[in-house]
Amino acid sequence: MRRPAAITMASPASNDPSASGDDRAPAAEKPSDSYVQSFARGLSVIRAFNASRPAQTLTEIAQASGLTRAGARRILLTLVSLGYVQAEGRLFRLTPKILDLGFAYLTSMPFWNVAEPIMEALSQEVHESCSVSVLDGTEIVYVLRVPARKIMTINLSIGSRLPAYCSSMGRVLLAGLTDEELDRTLRASDLRQRTGRTVTDIDRLKAIVAQVRQQGWAQIDQELEEGLVSLSAPIRNRSGQVIAAMNISGQANRTSAEEMVQRFLPPLLAASEKISSLVGLRS
Repeated sequence: MRRPAAITMASPASNDPSASGDDRAPAAEKPSDSYVQSFARGLSVIRAFNASRPAQTLTEIAQASGLTRAGARRILLTLVSLGYVQAEGRLFRLTPKILDLGFAYLTSMPFWNVAEPIMEALSQEVHESCSVSVLDGTEIVYVLRVPARKIMTINLSIGSRLPAYCSSMGRVLLAGLTDEELDRTLRASDLRQRTGRTVTDIDRLKAIVAQVRQQGWAQIDQELEEGLVSLSAPIRNRSGQVIAAMNISGQANRTSAEEMVQRFLPPLLAASEKISSLVGLRS
């Protein structure tokens, strides 16, 4: 692949002020000896690409990743040579090979092979969407999804993120934390009023999570988005630790929160327990 002139490697004697040995603006503190800074910078370049910025110039990538042009140039050239990035004139974009990185995580999950057929059967039984997510900081990340139909203005797919505090899967995952971890996570969360029903008070959220922990499932009634109701249950490993959450999502104008509990909770719990038992056999 031809390298565009805009990213031709510069020698140390270059007149380009950005071509110094330092790859980024002065850091606030020196990282520890175990911190591989060049690797972290490479990841920051990859993260600079998203749905709103699928193709960018060198300057844009440097700005988005917090690197100098010289630092971003070196990393981009490396990613191009490895096949993770392609150059189109002055623009750069990720290639499908980047999916290998995410797929390695997905296939390493203990429930990857066993959950999807159970989710498909559940979705066909209740005629609603079914998803599995894991906790990442203050957010949940969708790792498996069987859609029935579009029910949200948010376009959900594998890799999508939602706040944990106001999502049913998030509350199931929060219930798997210790009290100290829960307090730290909630205080780090952006507790915004997403609808008129969203609970944002930390003490109330702790009480709700305690109830979820006791009853073994969670429900959201239009707290994340108007018209959205969802029901979630935990997926556990052999030791009983919550490793993921599975949900059923529906529309409030078609299935009320009360109806969802009556009709969908038993098959949801049965499906999550089946996946948990199969995970236990593999772990």
